[in-house]
Amino acid sequence: METSSTGDAWGESSNRDESRKLPSSRYKGVVPQPNGRWGAQIYEKHERVWLGTFNAEAEAARAYDVAVRRFRGRDGVTNFKPLNEADDDDAAEISFIGSRSKVEIVDMLRRHSYHHELQQSRRSFGADKMKTAPSRGAAMAGATESPVGAQRQHLFDKAVTPSDVGKLNRLVVPKQHAEKHLPLQDAGGGASNGMLLKFEDGCGRVWRFRYSYWNSSQSYVMTKGWSRFVKEKGLEAGDVVSFQRSTGPEKQLFIDSKVRAGREHTAAPMPRPPVQHFRLFGVNIVRNPATHRDDTELTSSQDMFKRQRTEAL
Repeated sequence: METSSTGDAWGESSNRDESRKLPSSRYKGVVPQPNGRWGAQIYEKHERVWLGTFNAEAEAARAYDVAVRRFRGRDGVTNFKPLNEADDDDAAEISFIGSRSKVEIVDMLRRHSYHHELQQSRRSFGADKMKTAPSRGAAMAGATESPVGAQRQHLFDKAVTPSDVGKLNRLVVPKQHAEKHLPLQDAGGGASNGMLLKFEDGCGRVWRFRYSYWNSSQSYVMTKGWSRFVKEKGLEAGDVVSFQRSTGPEKQLFIDSKVRAGREHTAAPMPRPPVQHFRLFGVNIVRNPATHRDDTELTSSQDMFKRQRTEAL
């Protein structure tokens, strides 16, 4: 389980000490906080993972239940009624939780964005998909595969700028395309709000980017995960990133990239042919066929042979 800092992952030690003086919660995984709020936590390999602080005790208990479903699976004991796969909404949530990593689930709970991203997933995939999907069990195991041979609808292209592939580690999504194809709810909340978007590339690899709205620049951006995509795809300024979505009820997102026109035709340095060695009259002759000085080099070798021959006489 990866964490950014000890305090962020396990909670403040002062809160732990003070919470011991407060009455315990009636819910599993919930601890009272001195400010009247409630914290949620779960243990992973005997280490405490902090899930965040919530206004209501029941809200913290539900956050714990979400983490239990991801960390413990079907065997986890929750505070509230277990999810039922026969129910469309519950089946959608089971698939949503199973297709996200533990780190992603914890991140959503801490940011209080879990329910927003769950609702978006329900709208995208649809209840009918959840009823008939043969890979529901695979989703619980963490599968991320998209439907094979899915028909795609082209959304938009973006020619990346130097800042898109530079040290800022973010891609600016044109506003008209962001609001039409990748809408964000409560976009005015600043860079701290946002959601995780999942894309699949042409090789079937899944990429996840943090997608949010920045008030400071009034722009939609993809941040966390983007720099890795740039590095592994070898993107340079002027290259084009293409976004698509499947036309079926699952609404899977896809991403492709291609180098800018002309860059693929840039002549790569030709490999240098191996240096040729041969022996003539007891003298080593070296010839390098990769240069325009071949004849000169051979002549120089012959002169050297003559000098050595004369000296020998």
